[in-house]
Amino acid sequence: MLEFINVSKSFWTGTQRKVILDRASFRVDLGYSLGILAPNGTGKTTVINMIAGLEKPDEGEIVRACRVSFPLGFMGGVVTRLSATENSRYIAQLYGLDPDYVEAFCRWLCGIEEYFDMPVGTYSSGMRARFNFSLLLALDFDVYLIDEGMPQSTDPEFNRRAGSILADRLRSATVIIVSHQAKTLEKFARRAAVLKDGQLYSFDTLEEAKRLYDYETQG
Repeated sequence: MLEFINVSKSFWTGTQRKVILDRASFRVDLGYSLGILAPNGTGKTTVINMIAGLEKPDEGEIVRACRVSFPLGFMGGVVTRLSATENSRYIAQLYGLDPDYVEAFCRWLCGIEEYFDMPVGTYSSGMRARFNFSLLLALDFDVYLIDEGMPQSTDPEFNRRAGSILADRLRSATVIIVSHQAKTLEKFARRAAVLKDGQLYSFDTLEEAKRLYDYETQG
């Protein structure tokens, strides 16, 4: 279970205060994936980062009674001066997992050969994406966080392997996905919510959420 209790979050933009959440409360139970619809610029990534614990609320409480992933595509936990070998072993220890297993899994899935032993800072953006995605799949979570859909590398074989593993993992995991497009949510969640005016309006179906979202963004 993951729960936001009267959570507030805002930023000063230099000219005005931008409110992301205003005493918002919602709950996600394991086994019930959730899609969140929000226009660009309303704070989707901030909400996902708060769920992951990467950003703190200004007020309120976030309860995580489950293992929550870092957002797909997030590179913040990777130290660029270290190699993928060193990073994978270090992150395995942080999560209490077998470093040998995590290194071997990432090495196999990445398929970047000798680059795996070179500093991550020397990688192309595609190689970094492959390593990050491999790390996410090497770790075991109850809730997976996706910001604006699935990241893709330019390597079709990696996309096929990683996509197959993720699809298998998501059969038993819970997904929280945020996007400005309802179509992006369809593959992952039947339940949905709309982020509007600092509140999260929850619906039993994606279709109901889409009706409110379309009315707000097109009306």
